[in-house]
Amino acid sequence: MKGELSELEFELKRLLTPKPSKRKRKGKGKTKRPEEPRRSTKSELAYGFDYDISTSKKVKSRWGDKYNIALYGRLGLHCYNFQKGTNYRFVRWQKYSTALTADVDYYITLEAMDPARPKTVFGHCDSVFSFQTMLSDAGRTDGIYITWTTLAARGKCKEALDDEFDEDTIDDFYKSGVLKWLSDEAMAGDNKKYYVVQESELRENDWLQLFMEIGFFSKAKRRLGASPPLEIKKVVIETNEEYITEAREKLKAKNAIYYISYKYIGDPSSVWAGDHKSILRKTMDGKPGHMCLEVADDEE
Repeated sequence: MKGELSELEFELKRLLTPKPSKRKRKGKGKTKRPEEPRRSTKSELAYGFDYDISTSKKVKSRWGDKYNIALYGRLGLHCYNFQKGTNYRFVRWQKYSTALTADVDYYITLEAMDPARPKTVFGHCDSVFSFQTMLSDAGRTDGIYITWTTLAARGKCKEALDDEFDEDTIDDFYKSGVLKWLSDEAMAGDNKKYYVVQESELRENDWLQLFMEIGFFSKAKRRLGASPPLEIKKVVIETNEEYITEAREKLKAKNAIYYISYKYIGDPSSVWAGDHKSILRKTMDGKPGHMCLEVADDEE
């Protein structure tokens, strides 16, 4: 336990130290990830997922309950669902390894399931399968408290990763380092760029709950050990592109900014009790398994 705490303290110090650049650029100022070593006996094992990049030792299953690892895994699974049109659900994470580059990279193996598949006669679900996601945590930058980039989201396999997020494909509108809460005047002035998510859609799109949770994780300065009791109140989606036929198309936008209002509904004596707001920005470079999610810094 003692070693685990010291590891967490080191990780937090590294991630929470502000970096001067606003957004990471492809190939600029980035420490190159170690190349995959040649291997023969490990030919059936996935680089990073099944054996540690630094030591080449096999990554052991832990079936742990680290909350941040679960969040990383859930985000990777959401990226896959978004791109493939599936509705796979996170069950639990199995194992993970880390690699230190310019960021902190997490190679996570988890269990996912397809809720659409029927259960067996014994009530067990036979649709559970192994899923891999790789997430790069860039820590804190100017105006942004969290920058998480999924660089792999796939069923368990041993294929090499494309771990370069191509910033050149992202519109400059989504590259500003400062995110401010929407004013009523802004919404009224150009409503084709904004969409207020309907109550029924909040229930249908449970990934909005995940985004809310990540926003609160940022607000709590990453110091949460379990999923908090939160209730989503309102979500406004902003895109630089106007919708074509229906405003609800923005729920499917590859690049968007989310203004989420929610409430902590746990212990009323908690310091977190009451209403909260979070701003998140999602960008995608078009590559399979790639999605970047940023959370605005409350202190800015």
